[in-house]
Amino acid sequence: MEIRNHITAICAIMLLSIAGSTQAQNKQLTLNDAVLNRSLRPQRLSQMGWVKGTNTAFYVQPDQRNKLIFYNVDAKTTDTTFDFKAFANAAALGIGDTLKSLPRITFEDKNTMSFIHKKVEYHYNLETKKATKFMTFPSAQAMDFHRKSKNLAYVKDDNIFVKHLDEAASQVTADGGKGIVYGQAVHRNEFGIMGGLFWSKNGSSLAFYRMDETMVTDYPIYNLKDTPASMRTIKYPVAGAKSHHVTVGVYNVKNGTTVYLKTGGDPETYLTNIAWTPDEKNVLIARLNRAQNKMELEEYNGATGAKVKTHFKETDSRYVEPENPALYQNGEEGCYYWQSERDGFNHIYLYKNGKLKKQITQGNWMVTGIVGQDKDLPYLTKEVKELYFTATKKSALETHYYHVDAVNETTSSITKESGNHYCIPNEDFTLWIDMFSSMDVPNRTQIIDVDGEIKKILHNAKNPLADYKLGNTRIFKIKANGTEFYSRMITPPNFDSTKKYPVITYVYGGPHAQMITNRFLGGSNYWMQMMAQKGYIVFTMDNRGSKNRGFEFESAIHAKVGDLELEDQLAGVQYLKSLHYVDTTRMGVHGWSFGGFMTTSLMTRHPEAYQVGVAGGPVIDWNYYEIMYTERYMDTPEENDVGFAKNSLLQYVGNLKGRLLMIHGTDDPVVLWQHSLLYVKSAVDANNINLDYFVYPGHPHNVRGKDRLHLMGKITQYFEDHLQSD
Repeated sequence: MEIRNHITAICAIMLLSIAGSTQAQNKQLTLNDAVLNRSLRPQRLSQMGWVKGTNTAFYVQPDQRNKLIFYNVDAKTTDTTFDFKAFANAAALGIGDTLKSLPRITFEDKNTMSFIHKKVEYHYNLETKKATKFMTFPSAQAMDFHRKSKNLAYVKDDNIFVKHLDEAASQVTADGGKGIVYGQAVHRNEFGIMGGLFWSKNGSSLAFYRMDETMVTDYPIYNLKDTPASMRTIKYPVAGAKSHHVTVGVYNVKNGTTVYLKTGGDPETYLTNIAWTPDEKNVLIARLNRAQNKMELEEYNGATGAKVKTHFKETDSRYVEPENPALYQNGEEGCYYWQSERDGFNHIYLYKNGKLKKQITQGNWMVTGIVGQDKDLPYLTKEVKELYFTATKKSALETHYYHVDAVNETTSSITKESGNHYCIPNEDFTLWIDMFSSMDVPNRTQIIDVDGEIKKILHNAKNPLADYKLGNTRIFKIKANGTEFYSRMITPPNFDSTKKYPVITYVYGGPHAQMITNRFLGGSNYWMQMMAQKGYIVFTMDNRGSKNRGFEFESAIHAKVGDLELEDQLAGVQYLKSLHYVDTTRMGVHGWSFGGFMTTSLMTRHPEAYQVGVAGGPVIDWNYYEIMYTERYMDTPEENDVGFAKNSLLQYVGNLKGRLLMIHGTDDPVVLWQHSLLYVKSAVDANNINLDYFVYPGHPHNVRGKDRLHLMGKITQYFEDHLQSD
């Protein structure tokens, strides 16, 4: 788990929406609108997908939430025959219960829908209009269902169980608990790790993680609702300290045996990006040393656990960060795709049994993911012809879909319109449900073919803020420090360049995050639009260290996290101060997590930059942050004592001249509460420091739910109190 997880959460909570227009109407956004009013989101279709084995798309319209709508691309017809009102009747369904709303639907084949109700999966036949029970899912900490074999792996009480449909479960492990964790994500969700259960191609074997955390230090989390308060502990490995030990087991479903891969070596190395060979015999693991500067792709025998061979190695003086497992090609045996930033940008490479055959994509842009590959082809060259992927080829601010001929290495764009796209392909990748937004498009859903030709526009969202008086949002570049930085500025409605306006800068600034994108609002949110309505200029800049600009741009911060980011943000400050309509005496900055670190850095390492700051969940001293993230970007405290010392913000607290509000959730398992508490202690020791402090009891790294209204209200009021607008 790392700081970048905060971005996904805050984007979902703070309602990404639309770019303002100087020709908007007169309504004003309220705080509730900005934080909780989901009805102000651009409307979008839900439950989108393809009926299996057909060219028929299905979806639910926002104003018809109890109807599945089908569009047949071949016949160019729309059908809304499936109505939930008839579907919901328990007697008609035969499930012994009445459904209260349309459940999540998937298609097993063109005549069979599946849905889950009260942990039971049912299959509904469209012809007979009857539902039959398929299987029951248990309560579990994690699970992975292999649909082809109908085998379910799940974790309960930190142990793994496997069962076939509703047959009795087999217990795979027995020593889970008390610091031993099975079948769940390890290495704090770094390296693209999202889970700990990995089925082989046909479901005959299960690879899984075993994590021993007994040697990792405990960190207390207090439950204030108990009398007296009770305490639970989490395992939190801080930089330079002991890390957990991970091994990989393989369970054979047929004979019920388990072996552990003989990875050997340093037990604190990282075992990442697990992938099965197509024949289900062997397992590939990207092994990363703790220093994270050497990666070895290794193959192990799934039956004996013995090492088969090392396929290849990658090294870098800064770090190597594998985040995607090998994807075996539907072609020549032993061929697989591997993603790497070795040439400075993330690209796709084709290997055969560990030997590089060719680089499939190249250029000064980032591949952001592989979508899939052709399945059934006449293998004249023994190679897959088409590979489908997402990339920033058109712009670092946009995500588009492409296909590449892996034989001739020709790349073609599937999506055409400017913006950020998310697509769902049909089974043979000839048709795509394309959802996208841009500064000019709130949200559009359409069906396109592989050449980008629009076959049907399913939905065009209206501007939900058409009646609101908004300022102007623009994206531009600032040239400084030998490069260019994407920036965004929102000016107040009725902006008058002859007047002077206060500024609020929203900052994040850390790796794996990007604030400026060509989507509705340009990556901003309703709160920022509301603050512009209140008379503030709202500014954001993506500094070095942020994503989608290549390895050099992101890794330049290595061993000196906080230095270059600060230089770049100060270039943004100088740009703002060069504008004659900016009131340089009324400038504020706000950020959360890494953004809290940046806010505190700006307020204390360069106190002349801003007069007011609000730092949420801030990293204060990298000595207290987790191993995997910190040691990638900073090495260990022993190896980089100068870098850790220079970027510990505890030493700068005495420099604070303006007003700083620091906020933290007491149950934060990402940036420990200890960070801001130590800062408060330093402020007390320094005397006469204008530090304001607020905590949210019971909240983790983000303040969610109804309490978020309180949080954003407090932030808003703090700026209103200390940056009074005209």
